[in-house]
Amino acid sequence: MARSGEHVVIVGGAIIGSFTAWSLRTAGFAGRITVVERDPSYEFSSTARSAASIRTQFGTPTNVRMSLFAIDLFRDLDGHFGRGADIGYVERGYLILGGPDSVDERRRGVELQRTEGADVVALEPDEVAARFPFLDVTDIGIGTFGTSGEGWFDAWLLLSLVRTAARDLDVVYVTGTVDRIDVDADRVVGVGVAGQDPIGCDWCVLAAGPAAGRVAALAGIDLPVRPKKRTVFSFESPVRDPGFPMLFDTSGIWVRPEGTGFIGGVQPSPEHDLDADNDFEPHHDLLDDVFWPALAHRIPAMDQLRPTGSWAGHYEVNELDHNGVIGPHDVLGNLIFATGFSGHGVMHAPATGRGVAELIMTGGYQSIDLTPLRWERIRDASPMVESVVY
Repeated sequence: MARSGEHVVIVGGAIIGSFTAWSLRTAGFAGRITVVERDPSYEFSSTARSAASIRTQFGTPTNVRMSLFAIDLFRDLDGHFGRGADIGYVERGYLILGGPDSVDERRRGVELQRTEGADVVALEPDEVAARFPFLDVTDIGIGTFGTSGEGWFDAWLLLSLVRTAARDLDVVYVTGTVDRIDVDADRVVGVGVAGQDPIGCDWCVLAAGPAAGRVAALAGIDLPVRPKKRTVFSFESPVRDPGFPMLFDTSGIWVRPEGTGFIGGVQPSPEHDLDADNDFEPHHDLLDDVFWPALAHRIPAMDQLRPTGSWAGHYEVNELDHNGVIGPHDVLGNLIFATGFSGHGVMHAPATGRGVAELIMTGGYQSIDLTPLRWERIRDASPMVESVVY
């Protein structure tokens, strides 16, 4: 529990780190807060290169609750960040298609999500076709659809809002690369920044995104979080439908509207999904070899499309179970993890920031019980697998 005059150092100043800093201040933390960010332009941050979507369709109850927390915040941006706050939030739903062999499992998933308060429905193939007539549904067994809350937004606008709000509340942002974690017995006592004086701390929050595994290793901690490259393709298409959702196909591809066109992508095969430190070159081959054929099968009219660009960003993949790691280390009690979200960090940043703030301020969670995401499952190699991952 935080005491007056303490200093929190947050390693990583993108969406998770900034929400943590802002949440500490809005929860009443009066001590010093320093955020260390190696790239103040955020050009290559996972936040800036995210497809920036939000869904409640998860297989883990905690993730459903975290998404609902963010949805409430997105719907009341003015109340949190002032009049006129806007992130381009579009509630048009996720449509996740499943094959005939997945029907029972997917219906159980919808039941779980609805129990947690999500507005998700299960659709028969003919119901999918009726709602989304541009789809070929001949080989699907089920579609699950978020009728409210789910959609997409502008991650850069969200980061700008929360970072500006944090700085207005006297959060200090320092530019630099963390190259040392100083430990004394059972505590982190300082953070070394290359070429600068070390920064002493009472609390250290690890929110370094894809670099979190490397940073944790500075403290002798084996955190299985690795940077994995994900490519996004942008294109134009003759398809025009005002109800076009965020679509996840049985093939593994995803696609959604963006501006006057579309964006989409697909994961590389496991043998090509290598650690991607400083590698931001898109997987260009995936467009013709994997993405486009699968897209044209599901949406025949998209057999005609015009590529307009591509970019690559990094997922912070938790290789144990594809779930976030939130909470204190078992030995270094003032080291708080906030990382490993495996592609859903942007949507879960508000709940993560609030949860970390509650831990530091009160010693426990008050809004959402995030203990299922605790470090100890990593230590014990006891996964809590998130089954709905793209």
